[in-house]
Amino acid sequence: MTPMPEAAPASRRAPSPAWLVVALACAGQFLVVLDVSVVNVALPSIRAELGMSAPGLQWVVNAYAIAFAGFMLLGGRAGDLYGRKRMFLIGLGLFTLASLAGGLAQDDWQLLLARAAQGLGGAVLAPATLTIVTDAVPEGAARARAIATWTAVGAGGGAAGGLVGGVLVDLLSWRWVLLINVPVGAVVLAGALARLREGRAGTGRRLDLPGALLVTAGLATLAYGISRTETDGWTASATLVPLAAGLALVALFLAVEARTPDPLMPLGLLRRRAVSSANVAMFVCGASMFAMWFFMTLYAQNVLGYSPLEAGLALVPSSLAVVLGSKLAPRLMRAAGARTVAALGALVAAAGFGWQSTMSADGDYVTGIMVPGVLMMVGAGLTATPLAALATSDAAPGEAGLVSALVNTSRTMGGSLGLAVLSTLAAERTAGRGTPEALTEGYALAFRTGAGVLLAGAALMLVWLPRRTARPTDSGTSATAGDPAGATDSRTSVR
Repeated sequence: MTPMPEAAPASRRAPSPAWLVVALACAGQFLVVLDVSVVNVALPSIRAELGMSAPGLQWVVNAYAIAFAGFMLLGGRAGDLYGRKRMFLIGLGLFTLASLAGGLAQDDWQLLLARAAQGLGGAVLAPATLTIVTDAVPEGAARARAIATWTAVGAGGGAAGGLVGGVLVDLLSWRWVLLINVPVGAVVLAGALARLREGRAGTGRRLDLPGALLVTAGLATLAYGISRTETDGWTASATLVPLAAGLALVALFLAVEARTPDPLMPLGLLRRRAVSSANVAMFVCGASMFAMWFFMTLYAQNVLGYSPLEAGLALVPSSLAVVLGSKLAPRLMRAAGARTVAALGALVAAAGFGWQSTMSADGDYVTGIMVPGVLMMVGAGLTATPLAALATSDAAPGEAGLVSALVNTSRTMGGSLGLAVLSTLAAERTAGRGTPEALTEGYALAFRTGAGVLLAGAALMLVWLPRRTARPTDSGTSATAGDPAGATDSRTSVR
């Protein structure tokens, strides 16, 4: 008599379809990237309701960006040690709860604290999304398609941010640019809890929590000190104390990284010319490009009188342009080399910034927003892809993700400090005047300064970047595989 087959244990469940796993991971990535940009069109409404100052408004963006960049490497390491599914759930849970807190905030400090918590949740969540995708799909053409989908979702999140934010602010209120994350996050959490499998690398390495806390606190303190110059000047103790404290924290971070056995940022990597030059170039370019969306949104609404929805629609061509630049970059790199394309992108972006600096209080849409915005963002896409490719060109297989994450951290941190500097310059030029003409003068100075920074960045690239041409993958993901911010990033990290 043939024995009956044993029933499978109830706890042994068939693996989820790969498409479902990829969809869940991409949904998490979409939320993280969307929140880099979705708040921009809500900034004037937030300021009006919560009574925030013009310099303080930058912290609605910077609180998220600094926490995100400061803890991104730590989040990736935590996924390796404690499990990608676990970190996905923890990160998404924190992100969702912080979104709820931000949407219900009654004071400016409550909103800023919630935005920082969102950034921390995104830093834990985002690295896990790409690893979950690559674990779920076998290596080869299918994995390339899955990574391309992940990349496209990130680009879509950035491109949709302005439009989604405009619709929500116009039809409901600014609070819904944060509250919308709550039902979406809850659905993704439920699906991830039920359908994702646990996985970890089991490296045995420890988390460098002191390093993450030091670099995040140091850069946040520096940005705060810079913002104080608008009201207190550069020589006041209210400015010098946080600046000195920020520099001391960054120096302490470097000392800790040099001595810890499992550093968050292995300083030895920076001795490689490709890594150090690409990171510095990304920091410099990010200092200008990140601020573009901030000032363009304020100009459209505060000066030209656009509604939030109209401002979101006005920036759609710029959002699509950064995707176009990212797609063109790999083809140009084959013909001209990564260094040349990166410098070309910085020059194109500088031309856009220079054009935008000629803005007037009664400018028209095509020449006052669309054309310069497209130039700025095509340049951003052309620059980010070859810089990331060059930085990872010497990396061993086990280092590629770390080096790529370093590049994206440099870009976001540069953007945060750059936004602090440019916002301060704009506020100083405006000198408290709220007329369209005065605001235009301040925004124009910010764009003019950004153009100068990008020109310096282009010169730096031509002198310092190695000549070697990196070979991007066919899927165009070499520059973004370690980029949880999306782009934050070659696509949208400039937001």
